[in-house]
Amino acid sequence: MKKLFIYFASAALFSASTLADDFDYDAFVKAYYQAEVMTQQSNATTENIEHYLSFLTDDVGYQHFPNAPDDSREPNGKAMLRKGMSYYLGVNTEYKSELIDYQYGFNAVSIKQKFSAKGKRPDGSEFNYSKIALDVLELENGKVSIIRRYSE
Repeated sequence: MKKLFIYFASAALFSASTLADDFDYDAFVKAYYQAEVMTQQSNATTENIEHYLSFLTDDVGYQHFPNAPDDSREPNGKAMLRKGMSYYLGVNTEYKSELIDYQYGFNAVSIKQKFSAKGKRPDGSEFNYSKIALDVLELENGKVSIIRRYSE
């Protein structure tokens, strides 16, 4: 019985590592980053938001200090992000982003980027900022299940 357990555990680990080896992290990071950038353009559309959201699980968790300090996965996490992103859709009059670096390992990706934005929020207040951010993404079955954003 013990040998059977070891066999199945080894087979499961081998299968998981094989799946991980087949995943194209480079292509994923580039496509994810480009989709995210498109949602921030002044001419961004709901289709851009939906394309970005297609990279996420339905129950995605999102942490971004100080406004969203909890990274808990919510059953309607994607719907919550859709609502927030739709509210701010098209507020940027200017947006620039640069992918500085990215790293990846088994089911995790870190993306370091520099971005700046200028525009007017829906409440009428204006903004102008430049930041460097580190996004740490946890992946599940090739989709982002948790996003943690760290920035200045």
